[in-house]
Amino acid sequence: MEATSTAPPSGAAYRNLVLATVGFTLTFWAWDLIAPLAGDYQDRLGLSSFEQSLLVAVPVLVGSLGRIPVGALTDRYGARLMFPLVSALTIVPVLLLVVVRDSYPLMLVVGFFLGLGGTTFAIGIPLVNSWFPPARRGFALGVFGMGMGGVALSGYLTPRLAKHGYALPFTVVAVALAGYAVLAALLLRDRPDRPVPTASLAERLGAAGRLRVTWELAALYAIGFGGIVAFGVYLPTYLKTWYGLSATDAGTKAAGFALVTVVFRPVGGWLSDRIHPARVTAGALGLVALLAIVQAFDPPLDPGGTIALLCMAAGLGTASGSVFALVSQVTPQPQVGSVTGIVGATGGLGGFVPPLVMGAIHSAKDSYSIGFMLLSDLALAGAVYAYVRMRTVRPADAEEPVRAVRSPV
Repeated sequence: MEATSTAPPSGAAYRNLVLATVGFTLTFWAWDLIAPLAGDYQDRLGLSSFEQSLLVAVPVLVGSLGRIPVGALTDRYGARLMFPLVSALTIVPVLLLVVVRDSYPLMLVVGFFLGLGGTTFAIGIPLVNSWFPPARRGFALGVFGMGMGGVALSGYLTPRLAKHGYALPFTVVAVALAGYAVLAALLLRDRPDRPVPTASLAERLGAAGRLRVTWELAALYAIGFGGIVAFGVYLPTYLKTWYGLSATDAGTKAAGFALVTVVFRPVGGWLSDRIHPARVTAGALGLVALLAIVQAFDPPLDPGGTIALLCMAAGLGTASGSVFALVSQVTPQPQVGSVTGIVGATGGLGGFVPPLVMGAIHSAKDSYSIGFMLLSDLALAGAVYAYVRMRTVRPADAEEPVRAVRSPV
């Protein structure tokens, strides 16, 4: 049976939350190993800007899309198997990056398999969701979501470790993943009475895809988390191009933006435990819409632009946390992994369109204002939809039943 809203979380719930968050952080560091060294690869291999971008994008795209089958597999086999398995398998491409660093085609192939590290998001969400009662799920899912800080960890540590030897960051990550895989295999546990679907993978993904709420949540997450990904990819370029910052200063400010999004993700979950998550999502996206308009008028970076960008980071981080609190409320427990996979994939992919749009607009108009106004329109539409429609959504258990059995206690 699902934990009741009045029962406090058990010690096992917190242990699994910590283990899942650590695993999410480490695998996300592995997932992002190529991007911090992209400049080195460009110089070493004589890559064009497009080739460099493709090298960075391949693991991100694969990791985003891979969440769909991995989420469905987690529904069936549980996080106790999937987390250590995916962590251990990710070691292979991490170490192969040392071997193939002088071959661009082989780097692309290894980068494809490195995308596996980005799929663990769809493993941890159903695990945490099952262990925590509804009244505490928002905060717990927000804490787990802080594992996306593994990308920021990679951005800071990977190039610094590489200065002491190219292979060092890959060795450190491989050892950390191996240690975590062993630890997770020994200590990680699925909730004993979790419902286990018996339908095939295709049937379960089809059932999740036929839920209207899956695509509503995916659209909201594409705005919230997609915005985080988009700024993570494009903010350094924007700051260098528009405000004339050095690469170091732009990178530092971008890291500050990322840190704020990580901190505010559990805030979004915590608020969602006290206020309906649809209201939290609406308020957070409304803030983003307002501040995007402010930034569209090109305020001086100090202090106006900095304040606007950091507050947008807070809004996007809050929305990312509250959307998954909403997932836990409106998704049948046996389908949480499948729905999470689709929603998470959409969020990751949602971050790749805005940088292309911003770059194209700047090339055509020598301005970023139109891009920020489009962001404002999109965030406002998400805020209105969350407030008007998502406040009234009820648990979707009856919308698309999936055959399930109870695992033995």
